[in-house]
Amino acid sequence: MTDTNLSWTSRLSLAIGAFFGILGDRDFAAGVQRLRSGAAPAAAAPVATPAPAQAPAPTLKEATPEAALQLLGLLQRDARFIDFIEEDIANYSDADIGAAARLVHDGCRTTLREHFTIRPVREEAEGSRVTIAEGFDASTIRLTGNVVGKAPFNGSISHRGWRATDVRLPKLTQSHDTSVLAPAEVEL
Repeated sequence: MTDTNLSWTSRLSLAIGAFFGILGDRDFAAGVQRLRSGAAPAAAAPVATPAPAQAPAPTLKEATPEAALQLLGLLQRDARFIDFIEEDIANYSDADIGAAARLVHDGCRTTLREHFTIRPVREEAEGSRVTIAEGFDASTIRLTGNVVGKAPFNGSISHRGWRATDVRLPKLTQSHDTSVLAPAEVEL
């Protein structure tokens, strides 16, 4: 399209841009005023080369607590997890704590396997030597130790990482209060 043959949407976009330009920039507003009055436009100032655009800041999303509370409730139901964590274990023997930990571990493991499919981020065995290429995903690989320079990096896997590949939490009714992790029990 030529400058004199702008479509209606192009003209609307230009008008909106000009409107905000006039409100936000005194010099731009004066130039528009000169053009409207028929005066010659002021000599154009040299156009500065714009700085390279920086990557936009990541947007933060707020997680709702319902799924976390639901998982915590499932861990309490199946493994008595909260009971174990909230118990003051200072007066128990190591053998008693170990026996309780074994029960909590078994229940937690059962719950996780029932409601999640969890796979390692890296398939190599811990201790394996690997090369991390340039452009690696920093959300899946955390470099530790003496990190100097830029990729490729060579190192050993100290932890394979975990990723949830499937989540199967039970559906909840609208009236379900997820903040109640375990109801109080009253024996009659």
